[in-house]
Amino acid sequence: MFTIVKEYESGVKFRFGKFVRVLKPGIRLVIPIIHEYKKVDLRTITQDVPEQRCITKDNVTITINAVVYYRVFDAKIAVLDVKDCFFAVTQLAQTTLRNSIGGVKLDELLSNLKVISKEIKEIVDTETDPWGIKVEKVEIKDIKIPADMERIIAKEAEAEREKRAIIVKSQGEVEAAQKLADAATILSSAPGAMHLRTLATLNDLSGDKSNTIVFAIPVEVLESFKNANVADKVKSIVSKDK
Repeated sequence: MFTIVKEYESGVKFRFGKFVRVLKPGIRLVIPIIHEYKKVDLRTITQDVPEQRCITKDNVTITINAVVYYRVFDAKIAVLDVKDCFFAVTQLAQTTLRNSIGGVKLDELLSNLKVISKEIKEIVDTETDPWGIKVEKVEIKDIKIPADMERIIAKEAEAEREKRAIIVKSQGEVEAAQKLADAATILSSAPGAMHLRTLATLNDLSGDKSNTIVFAIPVEVLESFKNANVADKVKSIVSKDK
């Protein structure tokens, strides 16, 4: 009897129960009763890891699932050394997933999914190499968190945003105060600068006739009047003495 081994398959042939060789793609002769063979798919297989209830390092119970991408690179080992290599990969991925999640905190898990997925992939790949299986990728698909924990995380995120907003506002006030202090230093160091600034402000306000302008007399002007009054009093005292 002839059988066809497809390009993406590999056949493991037995004679009276003893391994003979690996059948390559093409038409192959298999004699009934004498020969027996098993086909192995060499394409990448996508296997779902069932949902697992795990407890993180900070004692938060979550439900998580993942998907594993792997392929058989040695059909002989996969058939002779493992009873069901596909089932074995799924079970190993489940246990590795639970163990890995148990070693990290919830915040680390949510923020480092890619890193944790890579670590799980490396562990499963190392363990499955003796089975003739190459694990290409492990991806965490979904993480379900208890409702009360979701509310706590939302409150924490809101508090963090409020803190950043207050910090930004405070930084803006500090910069504004510094600029005002610099402007005051410049105006006070230059004689007549305050007068020019006052005139410029009045000029800006004069464009709108509906505005009521309250003119603030500069302190220097008041000081000049004060000095003039003092001088007049001194003159009057001197004249009386004479």
